[in-house]
Amino acid sequence: MPRRRVSLRELIPAPKIAPSILSADFRRLEDQVKMVERAGAEILHFDIMDGHFVPNLTFGPLVIRWMRQVTDMTFMAHLMVDNPESLVEPVIDAGADIVVVHIESSKNMFRLIQSIKDRGVRVGIALNPATPLTHLTYLLGEIDSVLIMCVDPGFGGQKFIPGMMDKIRRLRKALVKRKLPLDIAVDGGINHENAGAVVEAGASIIIAGTAIFGQSSVKDAVKRLKEECLEAYERVIGRLAQARG
Repeated sequence: MPRRRVSLRELIPAPKIAPSILSADFRRLEDQVKMVERAGAEILHFDIMDGHFVPNLTFGPLVIRWMRQVTDMTFMAHLMVDNPESLVEPVIDAGADIVVVHIESSKNMFRLIQSIKDRGVRVGIALNPATPLTHLTYLLGEIDSVLIMCVDPGFGGQKFIPGMMDKIRRLRKALVKRKLPLDIAVDGGINHENAGAVVEAGASIIIAGTAIFGQSSVKDAVKRLKEECLEAYERVIGRLAQARG
């Protein structure tokens, strides 16, 4: 019996919007989270920084726990910390659905990945801009997503590093070749000017902070970003379908 041909939409996930609360107004965080949810954002992104792995200190699992009480959105906990092993259990207990750890932060990545999978949540690996894709060679079959940092991590509001576009493109090409339908998340410098381009390059989780929470209308910013990304995705699928023949 011939094997079923995997469809392009199965192989390349559709884009999802992930507002980063690092850029939100914490004085009215609950209201802003509800706004992005009503506007159609699928994922809420939590940047947990320890002041050591990156030069900034943000918040811990408690904020995830608070927000879990007000929304059913998918929660992505991005651990920008030394010794991420110490935070895996607390963020999952607080309500994280996806735990992202940096390839640069642990010497025992297989063990760390397994500890996350054992809790029944999805696992992602993040790469800093200068970290090559070759570090993922033996890990891609073990994870659910790859997060490409498009700025040096630590602060919001930075400009997108142009060379990361090629990195996203090469990663998606490698995933398609191996028939791995992983999400590619992009974080840092994402805005309305480049969101469509990163989706065309292969990104499927669009993490945005200032481009959403820094706008006069949070609701309109999410809707516009979502429309731009979905339009770009349809262009990608159409182009690849034509090439497949």
